[in-house]
Amino acid sequence: MFISRAEIIDKINFFSGRNESFLFAIDFSGENGFVLSPKEADAFGLKYDIGGGGNSAEVVEKRPFDFDFTPVSFQTYQMAFDKVLFHLKRGDTYLLNLTFQTSLGSNPGLNEIYRISRAPYKLFVPGHFVVFSPEVFVQIKDSRISSCPMKGTIDATIPGAEKQLLANEKEFFEHNTIVDLIRNDLAMVSTNVLVARFRYVERIHTNRGDLLQMSSEITGDLADGYHKQLGELLFTLLPAGSVTGAPKEKTVEIIQSTENYDRGFYTGIFGFFNGHSLTAAVSIRFIEQANDGLVFKSGGGITALSDVESEYREMLSKIYVPVN
Repeated sequence: MFISRAEIIDKINFFSGRNESFLFAIDFSGENGFVLSPKEADAFGLKYDIGGGGNSAEVVEKRPFDFDFTPVSFQTYQMAFDKVLFHLKRGDTYLLNLTFQTSLGSNPGLNEIYRISRAPYKLFVPGHFVVFSPEVFVQIKDSRISSCPMKGTIDATIPGAEKQLLANEKEFFEHNTIVDLIRNDLAMVSTNVLVARFRYVERIHTNRGDLLQMSSEITGDLADGYHKQLGELLFTLLPAGSVTGAPKEKTVEIIQSTENYDRGFYTGIFGFFNGHSLTAAVSIRFIEQANDGLVFKSGGGITALSDVESEYREMLSKIYVPVN
């Protein structure tokens, strides 16, 4: 099922060039993934609901469930944070998305988590991972491409939470940096690039309480016949800027030397092409089957304005299952 980068590009071009539907996922490194027809996805037992397209849109009724987890210690987090801060002060990076994995204890299995979670972009790969993402990577319809990077998170129960989020200097800088990065990325594959919506806030319902998250929408026009080289187009935009940082290439180098684990498919992308339009999401809000149990992978953007305690709390706040 899993194939190399070159094979991914070829298969995406094969399906999209013939206006045939397919499901795909690409890992953070861009070197591993899969591209499957709907029949192949069914045969492998994959379940997906991506922007309303998929084979499993059902969601079971909300019910109590255990959700125990053991995150990395604050001391461990601070050591990595300090390394990132060193590079920020030296000017090697302006924004870096620092992530960790958290061990989950007595919890539902991956299939059950998929069934109880509510998110616009969901994927379950048996024996590997489940992702219930709130963030679109790109959408393509009628030669129009759009991306909606999500940067900025706050506990919705805090009095005046939305006003605080919009007024926060660090969050403003972080969001602006990513919007600028994504605008430049889209300019590599499209024309007439513009910011259609800037810093809008959405509410996320989770099993641990509600969150507010801030996004923007950037759009552009694709050339005729883009679908014949859709694979190359997607890889031109990878890795996703909202989960790496800026400048992208150098920041990825720092991520790889700082994080002490393999992101794998976490912070990669996954999506569905229905024969005419494409919806792809960023693989965040992600639970993986490891050798010794389940792990949840989460993190957040670090800038020179970041406070280590606030960033640690944000990483923890993103360990959740979205439910109503």
